[in-house]
Amino acid sequence: MKAPLAGVRVLDLTRLLPGAYATLLLADLGADVVKVEDPHGGDGMRQLAARLAPTRDAGGAASYFELLNRGKRSITLDLRAAQAARVLDALLARSDVVVDSFRPSTARRLGVDADMLRARHPRLICASISGFGRTGPYAEKAAHDINYEALAGLLTPPAMPGPLIGDIGAAMQTAIAILAALVQRHQTGAGTVIDVPIHDAALAWSIVPSTADLESACYTIYETADGEWLALGALEPKFWHGFCERIGRPDLIPLQHASGDEAARVVSEVRAILHSRTRAEWLAHFSDADVCLTPLLTPPDVARDPHVVARGLLSREGTAPALGADTDAVLEDVGIDAGFRAELKRASVI
Repeated sequence: MKAPLAGVRVLDLTRLLPGAYATLLLADLGADVVKVEDPHGGDGMRQLAARLAPTRDAGGAASYFELLNRGKRSITLDLRAAQAARVLDALLARSDVVVDSFRPSTARRLGVDADMLRARHPRLICASISGFGRTGPYAEKAAHDINYEALAGLLTPPAMPGPLIGDIGAAMQTAIAILAALVQRHQTGAGTVIDVPIHDAALAWSIVPSTADLESACYTIYETADGEWLALGALEPKFWHGFCERIGRPDLIPLQHASGDEAARVVSEVRAILHSRTRAEWLAHFSDADVCLTPLLTPPDVARDPHVVARGLLSREGTAPALGADTDAVLEDVGIDAGFRAELKRASVI
């Protein structure tokens, strides 16, 4: 069966996580994603990923870079070089979508500002993932996910942020907007400009209740006798009822939504009960119970989780390209002849 985005070419000018994940979603839908990297070291995620723990280790670890860039093609091009303009224009002429992650002034300096590009390529869909968008007092401010979460009111000292929800949220919003823009172009024949600030994406999470607001005896984590942890999410009465019956405390059923000192007493009593056995013993005890009880897994545990393994969630088909592996093939395809490519290589532009 033909992939939904087969025949769609995406030019990926992004760096690090948000752009890489956005274009990965498109690649998974069948788009031909051409990743443009700096010839002097490539995407910084190549180096950063080497310092981060791999997400799986069975049969050879896959780095975050590999997982984010599998199934893409890599070319090298120094966008700062004057000769790069001709190459970039040829690439854009054959592309349906271009995605960048530059600050507005940097995009203008490199000649990849959306308005500049669409003046020459009106059918092009130009998506920009930046920290704070193209307008506003923070537009040129440098920041990373921890800063966006802090400004969105999502961090409570002294806790560090968990998942990079600003980055991932922005990536998903970008992919959705691109899909909508492709539909619109099919109807109108015109491209469009997509502006996705990561700060906006982080701020969107502030409308969602925090788990701290939900925390109670029926919705929290509990330590077991062996120092491991269980997560209980028995929000609905039927799940809390089943949990209380299984731990031999039906008297706690009416106290699911207790408050004040009584709530603290319920949590304390459940904590003492779950601390009386190991995690494995409790999981066996609840194996046939429908109560929303799961173990807390570490990243290595996740890679070995039977559900993750069965669905191949961390071993998707496709590999990440070596830096610049597809430069000659892609540039030849867009009409950059061998002589000019040799000139660009001598000047370290590709």
